[in-house]
Amino acid sequence: MDFICARCETEPPAGVRPVVLGRSGPFKWIKVLRFALKAAKARREGGYDLSIGLGKSYGHDLLRVGGGPQRNFWKLSSRAWPAGFPRIMKRVRRELSPANHIVQWLERKRLRNGPTIVCVSDLVRGWVCEAHPEVDPASVHVIYNKPDFDRFHPVDQKLREDLRHEAGIAPDDVVITTAGTNFALKGVSTLIKALPHLPGNWRLRVAGGRNPSKYRRLAGSLGVGKRVKFLGKVDEMPDFYRTGDIFVLPTFYDACSNAVVEALACGSRVVSTRFNGSSVFLPPEKVLDDPADEHELARKALLAFSEPHEAFFWPEDLPCGMEPYLDLVRELLHNKNSNT
Repeated sequence: MDFICARCETEPPAGVRPVVLGRSGPFKWIKVLRFALKAAKARREGGYDLSIGLGKSYGHDLLRVGGGPQRNFWKLSSRAWPAGFPRIMKRVRRELSPANHIVQWLERKRLRNGPTIVCVSDLVRGWVCEAHPEVDPASVHVIYNKPDFDRFHPVDQKLREDLRHEAGIAPDDVVITTAGTNFALKGVSTLIKALPHLPGNWRLRVAGGRNPSKYRRLAGSLGVGKRVKFLGKVDEMPDFYRTGDIFVLPTFYDACSNAVVEALACGSRVVSTRFNGSSVFLPPEKVLDDPADEHELARKALLAFSEPHEAFFWPEDLPCGMEPYLDLVRELLHNKNSNT
């Protein structure tokens, strides 16, 4: 099995041969385009029985879509930036970026030969079918990412109390946890704005991200600066989830947040938004319609905390993991062999 890639950063699994093409060029759009063209050439010259696409490439038999169409992402995510000049400038920068137009061209091209499509959530499936009406919905499958339950699972109350003590959390504190790299997109501003509407012993702990200074200033201006803690990169995410009472992700756009399912698996209550593919695992009362509505977010957080906690179990009828992919590969290979 060959794996065509731009670079190989780790030792490949047994039986996998990396075909490293590089990603060179003075500008991002050149790098994206050059890799797509070189990958297509390597795929043709390789004479493979089956081609599976995972990124910005085309000409595949099976295509995994990890996020929605770019235009759809732009439309939904624009509200993550303040109305007025910041939002307009974000839109202008996106429209003027040559790399973005190359990505949109690749999106159309990779669907042109009618590949079998796998989306990471039903939400993404809907976005793809809406943006590309030429796609046959019957060719679009959904396979969810399932967390490693050996790693992400609840712990007993004693260990949980020890973890909270080590994290400097007072016994009577109610802790909201959240995580993400892009604070704007993940709705961290909404979370901070919700804190003044929650009791004074409610705290917010944020994992990940780059530069939190703007969000620290926002918290300070609202008088909740001491109730918000930015942790940066967290290596042991299971323990991070276990220290919290509620995991909240008021995201403006998320194909299918792994963090939501991981937090559920670790025994945390969870609130997210209808723009998150993994909100399918949440009851309606814990799904926020508007990621910018801090008042409704505070209400849902209070409601979630007041309810008895229920253990999370993966729905048996929900396709996940590698086996559904293997079934599709077997079916595609069988169909190819039958037609030769």
